[in-house]
Amino acid sequence: MASNGNEGVFDYGPNAPHGPDVTGTHPIGIDYSDIDMTQNEKEVFNFLLKPDDSFDENGVYWADLPIVKRIKFVSKVNRTETRREFGAFWQMFKNDPLSPVGFYFRNMVLPGAGLGLEGYVLFSIGNVKPLFQKAFPACWSKTQICNATWIYAVDYLEICGIIVGQILVGIIGDWLGRRWGLIQDATIMFIGLIMLTASWGVTQNGWVICYAWSLFFYGIGVGGEYPMTATSGMENAVGSGKVSTREDRLHRGRKVTSAFLMQGWGQFFNQVILILLLLIFHHGSGNAPYSEIAAQWTYRVSFAIPAVGTLWLVYWRTFKVKATANKQLRLAKARSSVTGYDTKALALTFRYFGGRLLATAGTWYMNDVFFYGNKLFQSEFIKVIMPTSTSIMPGWLYNLINVGVSLCGYYLASFLIDNKLYGRKHMQSVGFLLDFILFVVPAFNFDYYTSPAHIKSFQAMYFLSSFFNQFGPNCVTFLVAAEVYPVAVRATAHGFSAACGKLGALTAAVLYNYIDTQTKFYVVPWFGLAGVFLSVVFMPDTTGLDLKEQERRWAYIRAGREHEYHGIAIHPKHLSLWERIRGVGKHYDPDLDYKQRIEEMRGEWELRMQEKASEKAEIQDLDAFDDDHPSEIHSYFARSTKSPDLQGAENEKIPPMDKANGGSENI
Repeated sequence: MASNGNEGVFDYGPNAPHGPDVTGTHPIGIDYSDIDMTQNEKEVFNFLLKPDDSFDENGVYWADLPIVKRIKFVSKVNRTETRREFGAFWQMFKNDPLSPVGFYFRNMVLPGAGLGLEGYVLFSIGNVKPLFQKAFPACWSKTQICNATWIYAVDYLEICGIIVGQILVGIIGDWLGRRWGLIQDATIMFIGLIMLTASWGVTQNGWVICYAWSLFFYGIGVGGEYPMTATSGMENAVGSGKVSTREDRLHRGRKVTSAFLMQGWGQFFNQVILILLLLIFHHGSGNAPYSEIAAQWTYRVSFAIPAVGTLWLVYWRTFKVKATANKQLRLAKARSSVTGYDTKALALTFRYFGGRLLATAGTWYMNDVFFYGNKLFQSEFIKVIMPTSTSIMPGWLYNLINVGVSLCGYYLASFLIDNKLYGRKHMQSVGFLLDFILFVVPAFNFDYYTSPAHIKSFQAMYFLSSFFNQFGPNCVTFLVAAEVYPVAVRATAHGFSAACGKLGALTAAVLYNYIDTQTKFYVVPWFGLAGVFLSVVFMPDTTGLDLKEQERRWAYIRAGREHEYHGIAIHPKHLSLWERIRGVGKHYDPDLDYKQRIEEMRGEWELRMQEKASEKAEIQDLDAFDDDHPSEIHSYFARSTKSPDLQGAENEKIPPMDKANGGSENI
């Protein structure tokens, strides 16, 4: 028997267990107290149903342990996993010193490449804005020859495009599949970058209009990256069998967050490249005054560079990302007999997970007031630090430091987001709370902290707010908005939540144009406090939760038998305060659930044995047919050896019986 993880393929003979029946077809009214097992069977079922990374030696779920025992158990599992991963890394390094780099590139950089390019371009808008104001003052600063509404629309249309993309591509991702959404996003972003690089107008106002609409189009692709990257990254970690993987339970959050942090690297490289381009085109100097030609070359080349990377991303996703990216969605639809968009699942999601939608959408809204307000108007905050500077270069250098601090937050979030003693909910709540404190303190002591004697303190609080924004709500909202919902509507729910988040960015973009910097500090902190409230009351904590078990609960809900589900997906640890108040977890019963899962697996095994017997009989009939009609055997094969379902199973590299039974790979 393979050790740990439950990922192996086993054959335990006539009593072999197989994945639980999540189709809702298992018998009702079974007396589970009559179940009797041999010692060998108990070991087999414990191995499959109670993995040692989630259950202690007595079979108790980690969240049911007393606090002291829970800390010891979680710490032991984390130490064991750290040693295992370090051993694997060391073995890779000994075999090939560059192989860990290749591993990181394949598993973190490539899945997050779209978000990296998005971070590069999206936050470039805030970086080039002060350059435009210096090089084209009559248009961008004084609005003498340009319409002020269109100047403001540069920020508005960018965010509106993102909102359209998040909702549209989220629906497409659940309708046509994750792979199609990924290809579409990259294609739209590539065309958008060409438009941004070539944007022009007969007048400067015409150029601004062209620039703004190019950002809107590009934003549609950016918006689609959010639900597609989150769902595809998460479902790749889960695997395709009905029994979950150790990778899903222990590293699902890290896998998704590691892709998301490429957004931070995109911001970092954008700032570095802008600094280098300005030095190149401005004759080696970053100081004012700035010529129109230098500004045009700087911003256009800065957009042309990611266009090359985005074109490669289109190629990669079209020819290298295989159809298996859609496997989880296809299996979910097969179990529910759905071919198009699953409208029933969407209706049930609003009915049963309305509080979760409020949590993921609401906290994302609160976060983006902080995050996008910080990024889109960072030049104004940095002016507070250096009020007498006429050069944009010091501001860009300060922003580079700010992005570096943010990257530290991204990485720390990816390391701790799967820790059962901290995890998603605590990370988000603490991040919101600290952002609230770091903004409210200078808000009511603005003159004190912006004075020359205390400007360093102001600077430190501003940088720390960026750190705790990443090591908190910005990373957690991206992850949780996908994993607290069923596969069938995961991209839609994530896209809806992200779109509500961008309404927060739009709020910041509109509001910040009409209030001064000190007023911004008066207004913004309360969004952080509201984020704390929504996180504590409405957000469930999915840290360490087996997503396959969540899908099992969803099958009961879909079958109209929610009260018959007794598993860990309704453990109080994995429910929000709101759900616990409503009594969602009242049916949690680990002993009853264990016996129920055994009966489900046995029922499925019996069904598979019947299928095997039926196939064997068909083969015998075929042999007899071959003996009696040898000349007709080839036409028989051509007509009837493969049903459409079996052909699809073969194309997906899933054993035919697995395909017919919902995709389990546990034979």
